[in-house]
Amino acid sequence: MKKLLALIALILCSPALLIGASDGKWLHRVPDEDRARHNPFAGQPSAAAAGKVLFQENCAKCHGTDALGLHNRPSLRSERIHNATDGELAWMLKNGNPYKGMPPWSSLPEQQRWQVIAYLRTLPLSVK
Repeated sequence: MKKLLALIALILCSPALLIGASDGKWLHRVPDEDRARHNPFAGQPSAAAAGKVLFQENCAKCHGTDALGLHNRPSLRSERIHNATDGELAWMLKNGNPYKGMPPWSSLPEQQRWQVIAYLRTLPLSVK
């Protein structure tokens, strides 16, 4: 009976979790020490160029080659991403967001994750 009640509670809470994940609540899960991290490749054009290649190989299938989002996946040229700290973005890349289908990219070396962030920082905000 307890298992049944737990399953019912999970089913009832799932929509709330999905809604919460879609409005940037993931930012609240980022530990302060991660939030404060700085990109060691910030402002380096060669790192951003390497990040662009990595983005096209790993991220474009969901976020689009222009990072504006595909198939209900979010744009990475939004205010939310633009205003996120490098540490918050690094945490998201490493841990993912299972509520929204974002896989963790912890298997990608940390240096490469920072390069992707360096590339994202070169993108202008979308006008959508």
